[in-house]
Amino acid sequence: MNKKIDTLIMKGKPVSDKIIEVLVSRIEKLKESSGRSPGLAVILVGDDPASQVYVRLKGKMADKIGIETYDYRLSSDVSFEELSDLIEKLNQDSKIDGILVQLPLPSTLNETEILKKVDPLKDVDVFHSENFGKLSLKQPGPKSCTPAGVLEILKFYDFPIEGKNVVIIGRSKIVGLPLSILLLHENATVTICHSRTEDIAEVTKRADILIAAVGRANFVTAEMVKEGAIVVDVGTNRLDDKLVGDCDFASLMGKVSAITPVPGGVGPMTISMLMVNTVNAFQDHISVT
Repeated sequence: MNKKIDTLIMKGKPVSDKIIEVLVSRIEKLKESSGRSPGLAVILVGDDPASQVYVRLKGKMADKIGIETYDYRLSSDVSFEELSDLIEKLNQDSKIDGILVQLPLPSTLNETEILKKVDPLKDVDVFHSENFGKLSLKQPGPKSCTPAGVLEILKFYDFPIEGKNVVIIGRSKIVGLPLSILLLHENATVTICHSRTEDIAEVTKRADILIAAVGRANFVTAEMVKEGAIVVDVGTNRLDDKLVGDCDFASLMGKVSAITPVPGGVGPMTISMLMVNTVNAFQDHISVT
């Protein structure tokens, strides 16, 4: 029988705290020079419970570090035109530096078209095609929040990325796809698995670093990872009234070198990186006005 590994639990809070400490200092200096606080507009359409929780957490963090938030709660039957008009108004508003449209939107609204309405300079979630293009081409600009947070965790805990076999489960435009790009920029060898991947366990077992972003509770089991791998769990799923990740945490403990917990792993980092993007947008905004 293999000897159990002393698995490191990579919590997001110490990483987030370090980033936030730097941000608070930056915000204070920028407020002194500009005479105002960074402004973040948050648009929530409908009453999806998970979205309400995410919006509340983002607002709480923003308030804590000195970012002014402007909340816009709209009913689920809002029209495309009404939402577009609100976004255009916020694009023109000089006190707004970042615009966040909380996803998912109701199926009656064309998500892609709505996100295209956000001024790329105020697109702190990196959903606009212009910013996604800049990200792909390694040009200056905001980095997708969750993917950037994943990289910050790996760097904080001193796990090198260059030359490593990294497998991502999930190809969403929010996590899997932008994360693969950022990892390529770090010289990792990247494989993406998805719903059409055959013999997925054969692929995941080759990973030095395995990143799960599939949205299925406890999908990754001990049989799917090699001994000593590093596992980052991006998933948040509700199971029996508890929040669990995409990885079967208990079965991976003792087999992998390190793993992020759910909750308390990647989640805090997503919000921290959103704050970074907002402060960067604020700095760019005040430097041209």
